Amino acid sequence: MGYAAGRSATHFVTVGGIRLAYERSGQGDPVLMIMGSGSAGHAWTMHQTPALHAAGYASVVFDHRGIPPSDAPPGRYSLLDMTADVKGLIEALDLAPCRVVGTSLGAMIAQELAIGHPELVRCAVLIATRARADAARRAQTQAEIALVESGVRLPAGYEAATTVFRMFSPVTLNDDGAVTAWLDIFELSGGGDAQARHAWADIADDRRPALRGVTAPCRVVTFADDLITPPHLGAEVAEAIPGCDLVEISGCGHLGYLERPDVLNAAIIEFLDNH
Repeated sequence: MGYAAGRSATHFVTVGGIRLAYERSGQGDPVLMIMGSGSAGHAWTMHQTPALHAAGYASVVFDHRGIPPSDAPPGRYSLLDMTADVKGLIEALDLAPCRVVGTSLGAMIAQELAIGHPELVRCAVLIATRARADAARRAQTQAEIALVESGVRLPAGYEAATTVFRMFSPVTLNDDGAVTAWLDIFELSGGGDAQARHAWADIADDRRPALRGVTAPCRVVTFADDLITPPHLGAEVAEAIPGCDLVEISGCGHLGYLERPDVLNAAIIEFLDNH
């Protein structure tokens, strides 16, 4: 999405043969920010990284495989692939054990790191996350995969309108000015090939049993109007992880980090300060 502002220099690291682009900025202990499916890492720089820097933290944002200027190898990208990428990034940049903040797919990656590589994770904020796909979310993922496999490319205007309805809350949808601006942004940016390849990067099994073994302190943040990862699925993650707390933010959908950034930033920073 095209809302970079004041971006720092882009650097590259090669992990498992994949070149990943990253940016490191600010002073203090580093916080690794993991973005969701099909979105560039600099989405965090609109609201979250400035707040982290003001709170005394450095930030590391990066672009997943498939998101330019990171490499885009052919084929389907699995959750295992993308978790391995982030593991390699943490090791290559000598960040471990680090504070991690992830949203959507990024939160699921953070969960897999905490499950399989606890030495890498100091603590984690898991935003708009889930540990399993319920019937509705499973059907949505299968529909997206079927569309990709069909080779059909929908008009950009249709994709933009669908995205706005799925990603934002009624508060934003009922604001003509806000909706018009977001429609323009999504129509210009589009999901593209990365969104298609990321369609396979989803949870295949119920991860709640594995999450019960997580030892890193965690906070789950849900958004009250989120259709993609609804609050009840986020609550399941919080219930599974020992000692995990849960924060629900009202008046926002799946992109709550854009709709109510100040409230989210406060929840992130409070948790990081305590861990």
